[in-house]
Amino acid sequence: MSQQVSSKSSSKANSNTNNLEKAVDNKRQLSWQVASNLFISFKYAWCGIAYAFQTQRNFRIHVAVFVLALTLSFVLRLRPVEIATITITSGLVLALELINTAIESLVDLTVKQTYHDLAKIAKDCAAGAVLVAAFVAIIVAAILLLPPLFVFGMSLIQ
Repeated sequence: MSQQVSSKSSSKANSNTNNLEKAVDNKRQLSWQVASNLFISFKYAWCGIAYAFQTQRNFRIHVAVFVLALTLSFVLRLRPVEIATITITSGLVLALELINTAIESLVDLTVKQTYHDLAKIAKDCAAGAVLVAAFVAIIVAAILLLPPLFVFGMSLIQ
């Protein structure tokens, strides 16, 4: 069930290790310990978000789309409940992307540089959860943003 990864994958793993070392700050060396106060807990959480932003292309894409959708929401003067809906669905996508990153990291830690069918399933399912949430967020944004965008576009034409 388990196979060794090719040397091509090993060089990719070495590159990922170098990226990891750059992204993980030395201040996190003792982060496995229980945080001494709430501020430290928030600091560690922010480090996780920063790590995902620095190392995960999809997380950066989701952040950019979220900022675009939120900006359009304000420019088009959507109702507060509509803005909240877009914010909640986008926040869910970002949260799932963070969970996906955590699962991928744990799986990589567990199986090291070997292939395992269960590791593939775990990674694929976590990525699938992000994909489902992203599709739902796109549908919500389309339902809420397209009608006012259409009205705005028609007003420019006339």
